[in-house]
Amino acid sequence: MFRFVQTQGKSYLKQSRLTIAIFISLALGIIVGWAFPAFAVRTHVLAEVFLRMVKMIIAPLLFATLVVGIAGHGDVKSLGRLGIKTVAYFEVVTTFALIIGLGFANLFKPGEGMVSLASQHIGLGEITRMASSTHHNSFGEMFLSLFPTSIFQAMSDGNLLQIVVFCIFFALAICAAGKKAQPVVDILNSVSTIMFKFTEYVMVFAPVGIFGAIAYTVGSNGIEILFNYGKIILSLYVALAVFVLIVLFIVCRIVKISFRSLIKAIQEPALLTFTTASSEAALPKAMSIMEKFGVPKSIVSFVMPTGYTFNLDGSTLYLAMAVLFSTQLVGINLSLEQQLVIMFALMLTSKGVAGVPRASLIVLAGTLTSFNIPILGVAILLGIDQILDMGRTTVNLIGNCVATVVIARWENVFDYNKMHEFIKNKSAKTNTLGKTESNVSFQKDFTA
Repeated sequence: MFRFVQTQGKSYLKQSRLTIAIFISLALGIIVGWAFPAFAVRTHVLAEVFLRMVKMIIAPLLFATLVVGIAGHGDVKSLGRLGIKTVAYFEVVTTFALIIGLGFANLFKPGEGMVSLASQHIGLGEITRMASSTHHNSFGEMFLSLFPTSIFQAMSDGNLLQIVVFCIFFALAICAAGKKAQPVVDILNSVSTIMFKFTEYVMVFAPVGIFGAIAYTVGSNGIEILFNYGKIILSLYVALAVFVLIVLFIVCRIVKISFRSLIKAIQEPALLTFTTASSEAALPKAMSIMEKFGVPKSIVSFVMPTGYTFNLDGSTLYLAMAVLFSTQLVGINLSLEQQLVIMFALMLTSKGVAGVPRASLIVLAGTLTSFNIPILGVAILLGIDQILDMGRTTVNLIGNCVATVVIARWENVFDYNKMHEFIKNKSAKTNTLGKTESNVSFQKDFTA
C-alpha cells in the first residue's frame, strides 16, 4: 500500500517538475540578461532552436487530428452543419475580442508618452521583409492564398490556413470513399498518437528555450526595459482578463456549463501554455481533458485544431491593441471609422495566426504596412513578446476549450453525466494527492 502511495506521489512530482523548471528559467533569464548582457545576447539561439522544434510539430499534428476529426463524422451533411456552426461561433467571439482590444487600447493609451526606443530595432529589417512578403493588396489575393498549390509547401511554410483547406477536402474524400479509406484513417490515428508523444519530448526542452528568450530580451535592452513595458503588459492582461471573465463566462452560462469547473479542468494545460507561450504544446492534453469532460471525440478533433486558425481570441485581442499602440507611439490619431476599418482587416488577417510564439508580430507588421503605419511599434513589442505571448496564447487555449463545449451543446451531444463524473474524480484525485504528500512526509519523519 505504501509503495502505491509513493508511486502516486512520484507521478505528481514528475508532472510538476516541468512547470517548476520553466518558472526557474524565467527568473534565471532575467538575472543573466541583467548581469551578463553580452553573454545573454548570444543565448538567443537557444530560443530559436526551441521555437523551431515546436513549429516542426504543428503541420503533422494538425493534419492528422483534423482529418481524423472530420472523417470521423462519416455523414458529410452533418459535417457541413457542424462546420457552419463552428465558424459562426468563432466569428462572433473574435469580434468581441477585437472590440475589447480596441476599447482598452483607447482607454489605457499604452503608446502615448512612452520614451522613444527607435535605436532598439531588434529584428526590424527581418520583420519588414516578412511583412511585405505576406501582404495582400486585395481581398481576391487573400482568398486565393487560402488554396495551396502543394500541401508539402504549405506544411513547409507553416501556412495553417492552407493546411486546413487541404485537410477539409482530403477528409471529405475519405468520407465519400467509405470503408475503402478506413486504412488511411487508421494510419492517421496512429500518426496523431505518435505526434502527441513527440510533443511531450519536445517540451522537455521548454525551460532552455524560455531561458534563452528572456535572457536575450533583457540583455539586449537592459533591465529598465521591464519598467518601460509595464504599461503595455498591464493593458493587455487587464483586457484579456475582462474577455475571459465576461465574454467566456457569459458563454458558459448560456450553455449551462460551470465556468469555474471548466477552468479547473483545464488548469494544467493552461499553465503549460502560459509558461511556454505555445498553445500547441498543450494541445494533446487539452484535447484529452475535453473528451473526459463530456465533449465527444469527433467534436474535439474538429473544433480544437480548427480553432487554432479561426478562433485565436487572445491573439486577435492583442493585435487590436498592438495596432493602436503602434499608431499612438508615432503620434497618429485614428478616428473611430478608421479603427473599425482596421478591425475588419484584422478579422481576416488574424485567421492566419499560428498558435506559436512570434507569429502575431508578423500579422501585426503586415496590417500596419497595409495602412501605411510605421512599424516601429513591432520592433519595440518584440522585446517583450515572450511575456505578452504567455497571456494571449493562454486565452487562445481557454477560448478553444470553451468552443468545444458550445458546439457540443449546440449539437445536443454534450454528456453532462461524464462532466460530473470527471469533476468528481478530479476532486477525489486532488484530495488523494494531498493525503499522499502528507503520508510520505510522515513516513520520512517517523523513519528519521
